[in-house]
Amino acid sequence: MSSTRPAHPPPAPVPEPVRVMLCDDSPTVRSALARALEADPGIRVVSRVGDGQQAVAAFASMPMAGRPQVVLLDLEMPVMDGMTALPLLLRQEPRPAVIVASALTQKGASATMAALRAGAADYLPKPGAAGGGLADPAFRAELLAKVKGWARVGRKAALGQAGVTAVPAAALGVARAAPRSAAGAPLRGLRAIGIGCSTGGPQALTTLLRGLTRPLQVPLVVVQHMPAGFTAMLADHLNRLGGPGCAEAQDGETLRPGALYLAPGDRHLLVDTGPGGALTARLNGGPPENFCRPAVDPMLRSLSAACGGALLAVIMTGMGQDGLLGCQAVAAAGGTVLAQDEASSVVWGMPGAVARAGLARALLPPEGLAEQLLTAAGARPGAAGPYMTSQGVMA
Repeated sequence: MSSTRPAHPPPAPVPEPVRVMLCDDSPTVRSALARALEADPGIRVVSRVGDGQQAVAAFASMPMAGRPQVVLLDLEMPVMDGMTALPLLLRQEPRPAVIVASALTQKGASATMAALRAGAADYLPKPGAAGGGLADPAFRAELLAKVKGWARVGRKAALGQAGVTAVPAAALGVARAAPRSAAGAPLRGLRAIGIGCSTGGPQALTTLLRGLTRPLQVPLVVVQHMPAGFTAMLADHLNRLGGPGCAEAQDGETLRPGALYLAPGDRHLLVDTGPGGALTARLNGGPPENFCRPAVDPMLRSLSAACGGALLAVIMTGMGQDGLLGCQAVAAAGGTVLAQDEASSVVWGMPGAVARAGLARALLPPEGLAEQLLTAAGARPGAAGPYMTSQGVMA
């Protein structure tokens, strides 16, 4: 009598290391970045060059299968600067994800946003010597997360795995959230939308806002983890997209329907009710939460206290779990929570924490989240009328 043993599935293939090109005019910086990256066995630096011209030439000379998936590109270099090299790199095949590096200055922030508009995937602010420089653990964690995250997003895009199909919370095999208003229908009495994001957030926000093709009937309050100075440039960048008018929030201003209010760098953005019950922005320099200021949790807690269940929270790509406690408050008050899906997230930390806690009604890429916001906020198809800017001016 013969017996058969159950077949064991073959082990999952080990992914090849992420291939990275370093482009910086400083040999010291190139060496420091290479050490930080190659300390992770999942990353391999395949090219180190000192200016944009060398980067383009080196990329084109490599065999197709060995070309960099991610390019770390300094913006200020001799011979050919990063802004000149950027479009030339983006024309290469296979197209790399380009992460631009810039100084923590207003000029650096402006150049960074220009690079994002030109097609850069993300940015990496160079830390100053006072904060530990390139050896700063927080900088290294951000560096590794962005390099590996953008490589993963690129792989999934190449395989056509990203989609706009909602993933219900039950598909995750985690605890279900308590029943709340469905996100696929207008949310009666909705007063505000709160959005939180971090690593990969600027591009995710860009895609989301481009999908808001009709004016919303409520204000949007956004926290993006970003240094002081960069948020003003991000607001300007988002304001150029032709969707909701966007600006850094000002302390004491009334939140207007259809406008987007971005938390300034190094300030928490809270919301309370002012005279007549109007939603009002409040800025403060309270202690960081989740090592961040601005942080998503205090923003969502304040919105939940001000709006009760008439609130929609959206958690997008980012490291850590900032937003989890805030979403717990939103759910407890009867509000609705949505999160970005793993496939489209650069880092599925913040949205993953919310999803695993059973708080998210659906997991969607930014395009799908935009559709949900249009429905939930009562934006009618073919609705006439322009967007309202944060200053109350029609755009």
